[in-house]
Amino acid sequence: MSEQQFTEQDWRRLLASLGEDPDRPGLAETPSRLVGAWKHWTSGYTQDPEEILKVFEDGAEKYNELIVIRGIPVYSHCEHHLAPFFGKATIGYVPDGKIVGLSKLTRLVNCFSRRLQVQERLTIQIAEALMAHLQPKAAGVVIRCRHMCMESRGISVGGEETVTSAMLGELQPNLALRTEFLALARES
Repeated sequence: MSEQQFTEQDWRRLLASLGEDPDRPGLAETPSRLVGAWKHWTSGYTQDPEEILKVFEDGAEKYNELIVIRGIPVYSHCEHHLAPFFGKATIGYVPDGKIVGLSKLTRLVNCFSRRLQVQERLTIQIAEALMAHLQPKAAGVVIRCRHMCMESRGISVGGEETVTSAMLGELQPNLALRTEFLALARES
């Protein structure tokens, strides 16, 4: 995304177009807050997954089982309505001589979720970045999210959860490995 962001004046115009008075006390600082909020919510465009996924060979020499992190928070905005969607991600991989710092997987989720998204693309982007930069034997991602574009407008049904998954490398043909990953990814 370019460095050009919405300005305070842009947000003032939006508030006025909604019939609000952008100068009333409750809204006076809102345009400034919106500039900062949207800069944060779209900060993933300036992040490089390769830089996030610095790998280590020490500690991975003989490890060839799944490494799974569950409960990674996901906060994003859908590209269709700019409405928030949020939930949890599970990431797993089978190393091939290299591992990654565990906090880096949360940072990878943030990198892609802090862009305008659809959940399906977000899921595959995370899995593909793992395969490209960590080069594991297998990578899997499961994301469960609630979408405010469905809950607060349109169908207006609360609490529904959308689940997406991406399984790459040995997780595709190896049914036992796939089953193990999905069992570990399942919420308890």
